[in-house]
Amino acid sequence: MTSTKTKALAIFVVTSIVLGIIFFVAPIQLFDSQIHYVEPHRDYIVDAPLSLANYIGLYTDEASMEFVESYWLTPKGWFMVIAFIFGLPALLAYRIYLKSKK
Repeated sequence: MTSTKTKALAIFVVTSIVLGIIFFVAPIQLFDSQIHYVEPHRDYIVDAPLSLANYIGLYTDEASMEFVESYWLTPKGWFMVIAFIFGLPALLAYRIYLKSKK
């Protein structure tokens, strides 16, 4: 019984780490965000999907960030991050736990 829990926990941890690395390294613009632009005569916010790699400075160049003041994840974006990085591995680990329990 303990080995099935350990196996399921190991699968959860490894899958979470792998998905986290993929989402933080690959330029997959999937997560709902808002971008705050400040131009000389106007100030506005745009809804746009962003990659988590943008939040650690990957794949951002000076030309695309010229008037960007800041950017952040929306509540839906945070939900998607948690669902992909922790929810999917939890479902996979739970399925493996139930399958090996039989």
